[in-house]
Amino acid sequence: MLLGSIDPYYTIAGFLVGALIGATGVGGGSLLTPLLIVLFGVSPATAVGTDLLFAAATKMVGSIVHGFNHTIEWRIIARLATGSIPATALALAVLSWLDLRSGGASHLITAALSIVLLLTAGALISRDKISALYAHRLSGLDDRSIAGLTIVMGALLGILVTFSSVGAGAIGVTALVILYPSVPVARIVGSDIAHAVPLTLMAGLGYGVMGAVDLYTLASLLVGSFPGIFIGSSILARVPDVALRYLLAAVLIVVGGKFALDIPAGLRPDVATSCGGALKGQYDRNVVHDAPSLENPRTSNHAGRVNC
Repeated sequence: MLLGSIDPYYTIAGFLVGALIGATGVGGGSLLTPLLIVLFGVSPATAVGTDLLFAAATKMVGSIVHGFNHTIEWRIIARLATGSIPATALALAVLSWLDLRSGGASHLITAALSIVLLLTAGALISRDKISALYAHRLSGLDDRSIAGLTIVMGALLGILVTFSSVGAGAIGVTALVILYPSVPVARIVGSDIAHAVPLTLMAGLGYGVMGAVDLYTLASLLVGSFPGIFIGSSILARVPDVALRYLLAAVLIVVGGKFALDIPAGLRPDVATSCGGALKGQYDRNVVHDAPSLENPRTSNHAGRVNC
């Protein structure tokens, strides 16, 4: 049923994002969520929820590859998950309390997106400098202190990823390189990807329970992403890594800046009121037409999306 409703435009978007993931290891949430909001007019909550499940699926494939290559450090994953899983549950509880269809939740997600996109851009540009600076300062810490900092880092990632679907890649890898300078980079990347699977899956299912996942869009994105990841890994990897990182960072700065500029306008009473009314009208239409979420995956709401 889902495969019969594949949208070629979303499939192309999934292919491009997949190619970027294959070439750089980052770019999934950092590009896909803004792409869904800006280009396709998907509401922020649905864009984040859909992208979280997209990330869970694509990173699961990456985790299997890293598992076969023995490039996963399970003790790091356990420490990260100790902080991220409770933090994700707390963030989902906050979003449920705010009501994802409300203007407040939309503004919170937009603000989180803006902040995390700019942080991700900074991590991409200055990753080597940041690692060199702080790795020396943290080199004298014992394993217990490193474990505590890893748990705290996991909690921060859980909150950032749940609110924005962004941050598990560039920010997570940068932090782990600083905390574990003696661990090979391949194992750092593999551990970060493996940890992101339960994190994004839990957060994505939480959004789905709240009716903020578009399964048709998700299916279309996944159809394009898997060949994109393969091609990105085999062909685009020939492009210098530094050039790709700087290009991605420039795009993230532009998009993150746009979201930052949108926040004050969205907080104006007249805009908030109109958005609230529009979202209420969209919700009423979804009740009539049965929006395709995890609650009811048989229907489609590609038309009439509201982006407040």
